[in-house]
Amino acid sequence: MNLHRLLLARQAQDNPVRIGVLGCGKFASMFLAQAIRTPGLHVAIIADVNPEGARTNLARIGWPGERYAGADLGTALRSGATWIVDDVHAPFREGAIDLVVDATGDPAAGVRHVLLACEHGKPIIMVNVEADALAGPLLAERAREAGIVYSLAYGDQPALICDLVDWARSSGFDVVAAGRGHKWLPEFQFYTPDNVWDGYGLTPEEAIEGGLNPRMFTSFLDGSKPAIESTAVANATGLTPAPDGLGYPPTSIDGLPHVCRTRCEGGTLHHKGQVEVVSSLHRDGVPIDYDIRFGVFVVFEADTDYIARCFREYGLATDDSGRYASMYKRWHLIGLELGISVASVALRGEPTGAATGWRADTVAVAKRDLAAGELLDGEGGYTVSGQLMPAARSLQEGALPVGLTHRTRLVNAVERGHVVRWSDIAVDDSDPAVRLRLEMEKLYRPTVLRTAHT
Repeated sequence: MNLHRLLLARQAQDNPVRIGVLGCGKFASMFLAQAIRTPGLHVAIIADVNPEGARTNLARIGWPGERYAGADLGTALRSGATWIVDDVHAPFREGAIDLVVDATGDPAAGVRHVLLACEHGKPIIMVNVEADALAGPLLAERAREAGIVYSLAYGDQPALICDLVDWARSSGFDVVAAGRGHKWLPEFQFYTPDNVWDGYGLTPEEAIEGGLNPRMFTSFLDGSKPAIESTAVANATGLTPAPDGLGYPPTSIDGLPHVCRTRCEGGTLHHKGQVEVVSSLHRDGVPIDYDIRFGVFVVFEADTDYIARCFREYGLATDDSGRYASMYKRWHLIGLELGISVASVALRGEPTGAATGWRADTVAVAKRDLAAGELLDGEGGYTVSGQLMPAARSLQEGALPVGLTHRTRLVNAVERGHVVRWSDIAVDDSDPAVRLRLEMEKLYRPTVLRTAHT
């Protein structure tokens, strides 16, 4: 509640939080649109493989040209301007930078960036939830060993869910379920960039006119992004997936306490303490009124009659027993809210969510029959989608994380709807992301498997 006051103090001291941003796409652009308006913040460096594209985005969001046109590092630090470079190492090397934001969305690059942050002692905020789903437990541990903060990004749904879970637990409630909304039908799992706009009710021409990225929207629609984000939530909060992953039960907001209770109580959950994603569509495709498609929620339990009566007195929507209730945030503003993470990490030394263990994984599932020799094309592509799975099951099955399917060669055929396994690919041991993931599997295997059997 005091972050704004702390930011004002940094501004008054003429000592703003100096930030390095990696990647200047949609999320980063939204953050930058707000950062220029937020006291006590200075985006000193933007590193992007396409500096001219970064400048175009800054002009599009209304940044004055004099803040970034022709500025070098010295000018940026002296005058509050922004240096735009194509060198990803620049924000890590510069001693004046207080923290780095990874907004690249590339899981392998994200692993390298966290290792750079550890090497140079820079706190890092991971908009790159793809990297967190791939190896977040070990990355967070490496960051703690290096004495830096590793944090999920507020504004993105995982950090918002972590915030709601923390609210519930800090208020003394047991969390029954937490998660996010999504537009989901089972057939969406197999959609590709060729038919993704059918799922959104758009024509290809309308998508092009809106500048929409078909691979990005495919990763949303086919369940990859919900699985990745649910993995991050589980690993950060201690909530766990159902054995078969996400169920996507259809529900309105008012129906959350009914749906998000265990099956033996008339709900859809496998167990209490579950991470889940709910659908804004009935299974016949009819939209649900008052949905939470763009938001997040937590369902919690009254363990006494008195607390249940308080729920009624204060108008909470509950299940028919009156014991289960929910809190929610119906929308999220992604990069527009990222300043919460920046302020929390820089001024309090506290992450807005970070992995505390390995409980969940997002594994690759074939979208069609795949032949030996084919090249996988990663999240949001034509070959695989991401599916949530308990970490123990992923280890037992030798499942391949979806974050390692970018330009990966198959050595075995994989049938449509089947999990791709490590044994099905040519493993590139020279890739730092591959090495770190394999190290994580080896280090965490005893604990993950022992916990699964207790």
